Amino acid sequence: MGEKRRLLGLRAEQFRHPWDREATQALQQFPGLDGLMRFTLGTAAQEWFYLENMASGVQVGGNQLPWLYDLLQEACQILDIDIPQLYIRQNPQPNAYTLAIRGDKPFIVLHTSLIELLTPLEIQAVLAHELGHLKCEHGVYLTLANLLVLGVAQIPTWGLWLAQGLQASLLQWLRCAELSCDRAALLAVQDAPVVVNVLMKLAGGSPTLAPQLNGQAFLAQARAYDHQGWGWLKTTRNLPLTHPLPVLRAQEIDRWSQSPTYQRLVAGPEN
Repeated sequence: MGEKRRLLGLRAEQFRHPWDREATQALQQFPGLDGLMRFTLGTAAQEWFYLENMASGVQVGGNQLPWLYDLLQEACQILDIDIPQLYIRQNPQPNAYTLAIRGDKPFIVLHTSLIELLTPLEIQAVLAHELGHLKCEHGVYLTLANLLVLGVAQIPTWGLWLAQGLQASLLQWLRCAELSCDRAALLAVQDAPVVVNVLMKLAGGSPTLAPQLNGQAFLAQARAYDHQGWGWLKTTRNLPLTHPLPVLRAQEIDRWSQSPTYQRLVAGPEN
């Protein structure tokens, strides 16, 4: 594969998934949501998360795991976004997350087990997925959803009651937002099988099994799932989830990689 194209001037609306757009508009109509976010996600909460992360993780930079920092820098250059802080935290659950409460001091966290599971290019896809949250300005809703899912005490009693009423809408928004971020991952690595491999490994990988897994077989599995009936059962299966099912995400990114929209973005201006 040739050198990856830098997408100078890239705007979120050029790759935002339409379901993300619709779910965001629906969430903005929810009465009392703005007040809850202002109260819950104020300066104190931002500083608490910032200091907790600094105290409990390892910050990546030019003198600390520089190969990881290089992956982050390149992804930021391609997606045309400022470089956030990056931390590594010890955790046996493969995961990554982003926080940007008010748009400043954004940071990304990678769990050690995720790094052990993926190749460097796949790690870059994960970093770009998290950058997608920043590019799409998901920060405030994303943080509120995470607080609700984790049951963190930052939400006051009245706010928790309101947030619980919002739970279905927040989770629906979060699942839709993830699809936009998968597209950001693809735009950064510019290789659809890499993104599919990440999803496959998160579904059923381990450091031992990961090199043996077959991305094309996983896509075939995704298509087989798509052709199954029982639509109502599939819908019910999704309701409590924070992320769409891995097979659905894999098929979605495979389709978008073949779309004229994606092809135009990575092809650059015509000669």
